[in-house]
Amino acid sequence: MQLKIMPKKKCLPVGRVALILYLCQMISALEVPLDPKLLEDLVQPPTIIRQSPKDYIIDPRENIVIQCEAKGKPPPSFSWTRNGTHFDIDKDPLVTMKPGSGTLTINIMSEGKAETYEGVYQCTARNERGAAISNNIVVRPSRSPLWTKEKLEPITLRNGQSLVLPCRPPLGLPPPIIFWMDNSFQRLPQSERVSQGLNGDLYFSNVLPEDTREDYICYARFNHTQTIQQKQPISVKVISVDELNDTIAANLSDTEFYSAKPNRERPPTFLTPEGNTSNKEELRGNVLSLECIAEGLPTPVIYWIKEDGTLPINRTFYRNFKKTLQIIQVSEADSGNYQCIAKNALGAIHHTISVTVKAAPYWILAPQNLVLSPGEDGTLICRANGNPKPRISWLSNGVPIEIAPDDPSRKINGDTIIFSNVQERSSAVYQCNASNEYGYLLANAFVNVLAEPPRILTLANTLYQVIANRPALLDCAFFGSPLPTVEWFKEAKGSALRDDIYILHENGTLEIPVAQKDSTGTYTCVARNKLGMAKNEVHLEIKDPTRIIKQPEYAVVQRGSTVSFECKVKHDHTLTPTITWLKDNGELPSDGRFTVDKDHLEVADVKDGDGGTYTCVANTTLDMVSASAMLSVVDVPNPPFDLELTDQLDKSVQLSWTPGDDNNSPITKFIIEYEDAMHEAGLWHHQTEVSGTQTTAQLKLSPYVNYSFRVMAVNNLGRSLPSEPSEQYLTKAAEPDTNPTAVEGLGSEPDNLVITWKPLNAFESNGPGLQYKVSWRQKDGDDEWASVVVANVSKYIVSGTPTFVPYLIKVQALNDVGFAPEPAVVMGHSGEDLPMVAPGNVRVNVVNSTLAEVHWDPVPLKSIRGHLQGYRLYYWKAQEGSLKRNRRHIEKKILTFQGSKTHGMLPGLEPFSHYTLNVRVVNGKGEGPASPDSIFNTPEGVPSAPSSLKIVNPTLDSLTLEWDPPSRPNGILTEYTLKYQPINSTHELGPLVDLKIPANKTRWTLKNLNFSTRYKFYFYAQTAAGSGSQITEEAVTTVDEGKLAGILPPDVGAGKAMASRQVDIATQGWFIGLMCAVALLILILLIVCFIRRNKGGKYPVKEKEDAHADPEIQPMKEDDGTFGEYSDAEDHKPLKKGSRTPSDRTVKKEDSDDSLVDYGEGVNGQFNEDGSFIGQYSGKKEKEPAEGNESSEAPSPVNAMNSFV
Repeated sequence: MQLKIMPKKKCLPVGRVALILYLCQMISALEVPLDPKLLEDLVQPPTIIRQSPKDYIIDPRENIVIQCEAKGKPPPSFSWTRNGTHFDIDKDPLVTMKPGSGTLTINIMSEGKAETYEGVYQCTARNERGAAISNNIVVRPSRSPLWTKEKLEPITLRNGQSLVLPCRPPLGLPPPIIFWMDNSFQRLPQSERVSQGLNGDLYFSNVLPEDTREDYICYARFNHTQTIQQKQPISVKVISVDELNDTIAANLSDTEFYSAKPNRERPPTFLTPEGNTSNKEELRGNVLSLECIAEGLPTPVIYWIKEDGTLPINRTFYRNFKKTLQIIQVSEADSGNYQCIAKNALGAIHHTISVTVKAAPYWILAPQNLVLSPGEDGTLICRANGNPKPRISWLSNGVPIEIAPDDPSRKINGDTIIFSNVQERSSAVYQCNASNEYGYLLANAFVNVLAEPPRILTLANTLYQVIANRPALLDCAFFGSPLPTVEWFKEAKGSALRDDIYILHENGTLEIPVAQKDSTGTYTCVARNKLGMAKNEVHLEIKDPTRIIKQPEYAVVQRGSTVSFECKVKHDHTLTPTITWLKDNGELPSDGRFTVDKDHLEVADVKDGDGGTYTCVANTTLDMVSASAMLSVVDVPNPPFDLELTDQLDKSVQLSWTPGDDNNSPITKFIIEYEDAMHEAGLWHHQTEVSGTQTTAQLKLSPYVNYSFRVMAVNNLGRSLPSEPSEQYLTKAAEPDTNPTAVEGLGSEPDNLVITWKPLNAFESNGPGLQYKVSWRQKDGDDEWASVVVANVSKYIVSGTPTFVPYLIKVQALNDVGFAPEPAVVMGHSGEDLPMVAPGNVRVNVVNSTLAEVHWDPVPLKSIRGHLQGYRLYYWKAQEGSLKRNRRHIEKKILTFQGSKTHGMLPGLEPFSHYTLNVRVVNGKGEGPASPDSIFNTPEGVPSAPSSLKIVNPTLDSLTLEWDPPSRPNGILTEYTLKYQPINSTHELGPLVDLKIPANKTRWTLKNLNFSTRYKFYFYAQTAAGSGSQITEEAVTTVDEGKLAGILPPDVGAGKAMASRQVDIATQGWFIGLMCAVALLILILLIVCFIRRNKGGKYPVKEKEDAHADPEIQPMKEDDGTFGEYSDAEDHKPLKKGSRTPSDRTVKKEDSDDSLVDYGEGVNGQFNEDGSFIGQYSGKKEKEPAEGNESSEAPSPVNAMNSFV
């Protein structure tokens, strides 16, 4: 709780040193508190509390109310004087006095006139303790008289002359406000040339033809009566000298003109004030207004200075286009000489105004009421100042003190009345009057002599709550006469509290400068004087301060985002804080985007105006704490504006602009773009970038471009929108700066040269009429350059050229202004023709069953007749059988070797085959003739896996195997190898049995096998070159003769055969267990089958073989022309006893000695210099009639998988 400390009494010095101590003692006299209960019991002289102003101008249309209110005990009675004599209100039926007040109401609305009650009124309030009087109230009715009737002659004057239109308003009360308007009630425009003076006249420094009008009207507004009076309109006509000579000069005399000065420029002269000097007097505290209005041509400008001083900065104002100087709150220090200077191009003139500041009386120390006890002393001091110095006079109860009843306790000493040993009869109201020629001051001050025992006005048991470490102020408002002494006690302690720890104020307040927790307790205030004693108890509690433990933090957010401020408060547990958020020390905007939740403030969709200082204010009943944080709202900059082009030259221009708001993120750079409205309207190109501190840029320009520019500002958040485009600027045309690029010369036919280039774009043309000068000549000849000028195209064909001859070529740009710089010379060739000669001495060296090396002699360069592309090998396998030869065509394969290669490798051949090949040279036009065919044979290779393997006719102890020979035997089959081994119930493999089967067999029966036993079979063919890939199967001997068992699905790589004896074995335990195991196995196999089919697996045996072909003997794939892999790897060995194939039922493919990867990629492999394959293998097929008896397609060996489980 904040407590107000009453100020201590101060002793005021007086003129005489001898009276200092005495007066200080007197000033310590009692002041009567304004406590209502106390005032009910105390006697008090009258005090005027409300009265009408000294100069009271009334509205004659309303009743007159003259105020006079006063207080006192007992309530005072009121009387009035008018013009110095008693005003008997009872005798005037129009005058009534407000009950309990001295306020008069004169009812002139019903009858009577305001003028009847003009005069000087004064109110007196009186009771048994004295009489107080009001100021002299001068009552005058307001007046708004009409203008006197006058005939205003039209004014005719020459252009450039000066003119003053007089207003001369009627005298009113109060004075009217003057302004000039026309018949339409529109204010006349004013300027440095035309303005209204302080006296209301309208001044023209020089007139212009547009000043001609017939309705210059001066209006006077009387605010008190809310009326406006107008003067008769004034007609003004401004004519030129030429017009005057041509029309009416002969009919007018000079006296009929307002002025006879000719229309020519002239130095200034003053219209007001007149002469070189003038005087001005103003009263202290008023507004000093000085005016100078000058005429001249051109219009003069006014300046103000103060001689020997400076104009007060904070109180000086210029009005009326600097023609009026105003100084507010003028004081004596503003006296002096002020000079106004009027100046134009032809000269200057000055006028000095001597200012004197006078002063009506003003208070230095007004007399104050005194409350004394019998026998005490006191003083009344009345000090005032003014210019001239005011005269001080005293009155007692409204009577001049010289003729008032004598009082032995008082002594008058100029502006001071000294009271000593006062008694109750000394009570009176004294009036001090300070007056000079400019006005007067009147103050009432009473002396009230009272004898009262002490009273304590502070409520008993008041509880004071104070924050720790702050001052505590305990009130003890008291009253008594004589003035009581006050002491304070704490709790039950007998000794009074002393000044060394506490501060005792004269108004009774006890101050604890730094209250601590141990300051809590009950305090007793005791007031004593000779008439008695009074005491009062108050209580003090000390609370913990409120603190903000988590303050809001500075935030920088982008416009449109959300920001949150946190403010956590710790406080005394007995106090309840209120959290309030402010923005810039004002309330938060009433916007739904601002959300206050407990200790958080959240602002959503932040806008530019949300930036500022956010303050968290925590209030309790005792204290308040706050913490603030800045919010900076940032965004991409606003677009620049006010683009301007200056310094416009042929190849440069200066662009300037005004940056837009940076939205609290400094601009780092400006991006300048241009548009070519002539060639690419609507398409903007990057021109340059400049620093964010620049607002101008010197731009380099190209000829013959209709430029527009725009600017974008960039800050850390991004790029602004583009500015509005600048004005357009068309540069002059010039010859091209550059020539076409990408110039080439290539023939499309054997007898022509096609010259092509990339044309210049419209921006590069530099002018109208863009064309190209195309020049050419043979490189190795002595011919002159041949040239032709073509339109804006990108190709020119030279006909009749020799085949494949080098040419020198150049293309030069030109336009209507001139040629581009000399172009660069490039070399090209005329058209190519097919080669004339085939490669010779073709030789073939067979490396192995799938690879051969070919050599040939190069073709002479002259016979190539074009750019050498390389050599192309055609090779094909000789077909067998005359029937097939007639029905089918030979499929030729192609390998291309780039450049000048004369050897290469031929991979992917089929073993045990007859091949034919030839070689041709290739240029840009095509192939030359083929070399003579060369024939070679490949040796035998290992066969592919048998095409199929099936187990049929299973019995108790035998299984029959049927198979198809390998699809690609790759030689002559010598025998088959069959290996098999049993698999027990725990999936362990038994001993391996190896059988050799003649090559002409396709069926074989195995006997003496165990019944109801699973066997795994490995089967492959052999040639003289070795063993081929194997195929595997699984099967089970039956337990029921006459019933066949099905082969296991291919996905597990096994076949099953089951049977049962004719005897009833369904009851045998081992049979039941076997059936359960078989059922479970089938269920597992079905699940595996379903999963693998969903993954795209292949299950037929044939597909299984294809998927795991032996890389050793894999042929080229004839359908797409690519080469397969081949190897000379050893045979796969069967699994040893107890071993298993991998769980994914795949066998790792062994490495190949020679694969297509070693020679090239796909059909376009190439051979290195050492003969390895880098040429192109083409999938192109060329059909020719087959020769011989061979099959149209040879089998392709594959690598079979080792096993499937």
